[in-house]
Amino acid sequence: MVKAAVLVSGGGTNLEALLKAEEEGRMPSLHIALVIADREAYALKRAADHGRRGILIERRAIGMKRFSEELLKTLSENGIQMVILAGFLSILPETVIEAYKDRIINIHPSLIPSFCGKGFYGLKVHEAALDYGVKVTGATVHIVNEIPDGGRILMQKAVYIEPDDTAETLQRRVMEEAEWIILPQAAEMIAKEIENESR
Repeated sequence: MVKAAVLVSGGGTNLEALLKAEEEGRMPSLHIALVIADREAYALKRAADHGRRGILIERRAIGMKRFSEELLKTLSENGIQMVILAGFLSILPETVIEAYKDRIINIHPSLIPSFCGKGFYGLKVHEAALDYGVKVTGATVHIVNEIPDGGRILMQKAVYIEPDDTAETLQRRVMEEAEWIILPQAAEMIAKEIENESR
């Protein structure tokens, strides 16, 4: 079974979806061993509620260089083989990306290559989709590389935009109809690949 760490910055709804998927046996190749937050986040309470270890490494307080060092040290000390970004708002340092090459996945709330890259996160993504007038949006799980939202796409799921949608209602529906479904599926897929490599 592959040991994974989930990196979070906020409420942790995607973390909750991952923990439930593991508890319900939908991610048999994967164990979420650690939850790491880069700021005070409700997600750490969710981790504790599920009996998972949560660690806070405050990026703003210690700066990017030390954050990078602390993060790598923590991942290594805990035998982490795979990293899942679930609403993680810091850009990962290249040292971390290199150490976990093709083993870091991220969920993004649009159909990449639309509404992605630097500056597109959270509600901003949904506001951009509504401003542009697209009829279909969704979510994408991709491998993390040095280009924000630029790595290989693993899974996508479409969500139709309703005429009366606001950024908030759209965000909620994209989570429920796409993010919470494909993130556990993609996590299991990569964990299986890692398991097969180490056989």
